[in-house]
Amino acid sequence: MIQILIVDDEPEIRSLIRIHLERAGLQIIEAESGRQAIGLIQERPIELMILDLMMDDGNGFEVLQYLRKTSSKTLVIALSARREVQDKVDTLGLGADDYITKPFSPMELVARVQAQLRRYSSHDSHPSKVVRLNNLVLDVDNLVLHNGGIQHLLTEIECQLLQLFMTNPDRTLTRRHIYQHIWKHDNIDNNNLSVFINRLRTMLGDSADSPIHLHTMRGIGYRFSGDGR
Repeated sequence: MIQILIVDDEPEIRSLIRIHLERAGLQIIEAESGRQAIGLIQERPIELMILDLMMDDGNGFEVLQYLRKTSSKTLVIALSARREVQDKVDTLGLGADDYITKPFSPMELVARVQAQLRRYSSHDSHPSKVVRLNNLVLDVDNLVLHNGGIQHLLTEIECQLLQLFMTNPDRTLTRRHIYQHIWKHDNIDNNNLSVFINRLRTMLGDSADSPIHLHTMRGIGYRFSGDGR
């Protein structure tokens, strides 16, 4: 049975989330602090965590860092009242799979949880593979990009994005198509997508002004160059 862990130091928020997720038929456990969350992670497998980033006993960034050191499979949806782009950059860069700002719609949160679980099931059902394109080698199972002899460790989202691009070279992919394919829901957040695109460009040695691999198609989406130009 899939278990979802809600980590938030506000009982009202935990209760609100729990009610809506249980109505959707999901099994929920709760933690009121980062310390308690880490204890629960050590005791049992957690498929998905809804993590408040700012808590009284230490912020959720520490929980996320601990989680990514011990498990790359647990999905994380971060909650925060902070809307600054840098906060999203930091959070998604540490390995969160999605980022939702407070206040939020409970129904949207349920939709995002269900979408992440569909992505989780879809990923597990696929055979292992290595994707090659020119000097790029993507090890999907181990979440590693080999670029000209340099290895880059990827998050699940980064790996799936790069896999999508590398298996569709020289094809323009719309932002909507990318978001629906990777996050598997219609609540498109272009800021989240931009953060991941910028992180991929850094690993690829690209720049936004003169990209070699990952090109912005203004007003449409992105195109991954099959010949590196």
